Amino acid sequence: MTRTTRALAVLAPLAALLAAVGAGPAHAAGYRYWSFWEREGAAWAYAQQGPGTARPADGDVVGFRFAVSEDSADATRPRGGADFAALCADTKPAADRKRVAFVLDFGTRADSADGAVPPKPRTACALVAQDATAADALATVAEPLRFGDNGLLCAIAGYPRTGCGETVSEKKPASDKPAEAAPDPAADEGPSAGLLAGAAALAVLAGATLWQVRRRRG
Repeated sequence: MTRTTRALAVLAPLAALLAAVGAGPAHAAGYRYWSFWEREGAAWAYAQQGPGTARPADGDVVGFRFAVSEDSADATRPRGGADFAALCADTKPAADRKRVAFVLDFGTRADSADGAVPPKPRTACALVAQDATAADALATVAEPLRFGDNGLLCAIAGYPRTGCGETVSEKKPASDKPAEAAPDPAADEGPSAGLLAGAAALAVLAGATLWQVRRRRG
C-alpha cells in the first residue's frame, strides 16, 4: 500500500462520519392524537374500538395517551401505575353501577404542537351506569372533552386547546420521562458532543498522515 493510499484510508472514515453527522436521523410522518388503550393483565393493549363505542366492565382499567404516532403499532403507551384496586381504592362500589379506572397521560413537550409543557399524567376512577361507554365514563372525571366532526377524541381535560389528529411531517423522539422532566426538543438537534469529538480526532489523525506523506515526498 502506498503512502497516498494509506492517507486516503485514514480520510475515508472521516468522510463517512461527517456525512452521517450532516444527514442526521430521519423520522417518519405521524399524527398527533389521543390513543385509547385497555389494560390486559400486566400490559396495555391498543383498543380495537373507539371510546364512544367501547363499554368497559366493572373493574376494568383504560388509558389514554397523547402523542405523535404513525399508527397503532407505533403508538406510545400510557405511563404510570395501572392497578385497579389502587386507582379505585377511594371509590366504593354501588348497586347497578360499575367502576372504571383511568390512566391519563398528556404526553411530553415533544408531543405538543407548540413545545409547551403538558399537564402531568393523572389517574381517576369513574362510577357510572352499567351501560356507559368509555367516553361516558371519561366525561365524569376529565371534562371538558372535545370531539372532532368525525367523532375523534380531540381533547381530554381541555388538552390540547386546539388541533385534532393533525398530520405531523417530522416525528420527534418520544420520552417516557414525566412531562416536567421531558427534554427540550432543541436538545435533539445536531450531533452529540461525543460524535463531534470523534470527528475532530479523525481530522487530526488525517492531517498528520497527509503531513507525513508530503514531508517524505519533499
